[in-house]
Amino acid sequence: MTTTSTSIIKKILLMFLIVAGLYYAKVFLMPLCIGGIIATLFLPFCNWLQKKKISKGLAVCLCILSLLSIIAAIFSLIGLQIGALTNDAALIKQKVIETGSYIQQYIFNKFGIPAVKQIEILKAEQPSFTNIMQIMAGSVVYIFTNFILVIAYVAFLLYYRSHIRNFFIKITPPSQQIEMEQMLDRSAHISQQYLIGLFKMIVCLWIMYGIGFGILGVDNFLFFAVLCGTFEIVPFIGNITGTTLTVAVAALHGGSTYMLAGIIITYGVVQFIQGWVLEPLILGPQVKINPLFTIIALVLGQLIWGIPGIILAIPLTAIIKIICDHIEPLKPYGFLIGKIEKDKSQQSVVEK
Repeated sequence: MTTTSTSIIKKILLMFLIVAGLYYAKVFLMPLCIGGIIATLFLPFCNWLQKKKISKGLAVCLCILSLLSIIAAIFSLIGLQIGALTNDAALIKQKVIETGSYIQQYIFNKFGIPAVKQIEILKAEQPSFTNIMQIMAGSVVYIFTNFILVIAYVAFLLYYRSHIRNFFIKITPPSQQIEMEQMLDRSAHISQQYLIGLFKMIVCLWIMYGIGFGILGVDNFLFFAVLCGTFEIVPFIGNITGTTLTVAVAALHGGSTYMLAGIIITYGVVQFIQGWVLEPLILGPQVKINPLFTIIALVLGQLIWGIPGIILAIPLTAIIKIICDHIEPLKPYGFLIGKIEKDKSQQSVVEK
């Protein structure tokens, strides 16, 4: 076996080991990565507070209070809209019962299975109430624990940011310390800009969905506009899920075919504007990853860490690209992940 083949095999094995490590260490790494990315978002605010002669500890506390206030405001907005939805709970329940009866009758007509037998089959397939409560309790505890961990990581990463930065500089050879500083600055900057850009785009989506659903006369259109826009945090999957829920609830409310078709058309128009206008203007300058590796990163993120992996995939891939761009042996990988730069001086490229 040649040296080149051995080197390739070692690189492939290393890649699989990294993926396996990320998968088995997700309980530890997920909150840490989320906390790290959120900490970079509050880094400019924390630095600004310290420049105003506020102590580091108090500045970090103010950042955490700001973060909790933002989260509370978002949940309050969603809670108010859900409260408006509960006013129609009786109507929705009636529509669900009517739809269930229609489906039961259809199954009886097509397959000859009586309604009583259908209910028995469903009960046999469904988990018990006790199991459902155990799963829900476990999920609540898991979410709450990770939320506390993320807040703690944000606080300590902000407080010890200089200490951590100096650590990375100290383990770097003196000749490469300036480049290490640049890499750390760019990594923090890319996370900040991505999150800020994502927030701007979500606000634009709220406005566009709100206008579209409002014109169509969708009940509680503000709630569904916020829902569809916020779900953009999960690329590709989120906006489809939000639109599907909007269509389903509009249908339960007796929405006309015109309204349901209008919701789908609104989704298509918003996605077109998002893909061709918002993303290039808002996110394009911040995250320079080509579409192929964007999709690969999202798929791998979902396989390794689930929904949080999808959310973290793009900023983490952008940071990986920056690291590759600053380490000589890894530069080809940074080139592979990045967007194709159009160079007019290289027009005569022959593609085989």
